[in-house]
Amino acid sequence: MTTKKNYRKHTAAFKTRVVLEALKERETLSELAQRFQLHPTQISTWKKEFLEGAEQVFGDGPVVDAKAHEQEKAQLHQQIGELTVTVNWLKKKLL
Repeated sequence: MTTKKNYRKHTAAFKTRVVLEALKERETLSELAQRFQLHPTQISTWKKEFLEGAEQVFGDGPVVDAKAHEQEKAQLHQQIGELTVTVNWLKKKLL
């Protein structure tokens, strides 16, 4: 007989609160885990993810996916071209 694990989905705000408490180091991971009803490994994982992403807070700007940015840029150029053709056509019709 297999047992089904009960996974909980935690909000970003909850994870942040837990990580900030862990960074204060006033309580051990075991104590925090008990208080927040989590496994100590989960707290360590969230703390690692938080610290890895912390540099972005003080970066020059948001991290942008270059490929997605180029696709959006190409779509906008196409739209500008179509609008330019439409404006020119309308100008000819009005004159």
